[in-house]
Amino acid sequence: MRQTNQVNWLRLAMSLIGLIGLSFGLAYLLQDLGTCFHLPLNELVWLAYLSVFATTLVCNFTIIAPVPIATAIMIAAATRWNPIMVALAASIGGTLGELSGYYAGYLGKKIAVAEHMGGYNRVEDWMNQHGLWAIFFLALQPVIPFDIGGLVAGAARMPLQKFLPALWAGKLIKYIILCYSGIGLINFLPFWSH
Repeated sequence: MRQTNQVNWLRLAMSLIGLIGLSFGLAYLLQDLGTCFHLPLNELVWLAYLSVFATTLVCNFTIIAPVPIATAIMIAAATRWNPIMVALAASIGGTLGELSGYYAGYLGKKIAVAEHMGGYNRVEDWMNQHGLWAIFFLALQPVIPFDIGGLVAGAARMPLQKFLPALWAGKLIKYIILCYSGIGLINFLPFWSH
């Protein structure tokens, strides 16, 4: 058991390092392309927000597309444009993308949930006890994927008008923290210059 926990923490640490590296690389590429091609990046701000929205929508819609890619793109965009607006675009896209899990659970727990899906029963118990706060905190924390929360909320027939605001609020706060943390880490690097 102890070795499994060590492996999980190691995997989490490696993922974080990879995310920082990918974010740095994308931010550097964005800055370099703008300089090389004399792109009017301030005029393309709408395209940046749309790209962040679309990326987080797709990455949260499917289990196949890894969410760290969307996070890296979001952080790279936040280094150049308004981090609050980047987080807002990402939170809206991410919230709409999570509707896939919600509707999978809504249409049928038996279809969407494997017999021994890890963590499902634990999340279900937690959501039964805490309701919307569970949705908010699952969306807020960056470690556990939200997919199970969407499945449970859909299977429990949680009303969308309650589910979506709790989900969006958690994602918005998480993405604001990630944007500013990512910017801080990138700007901390001694060789990074705007």
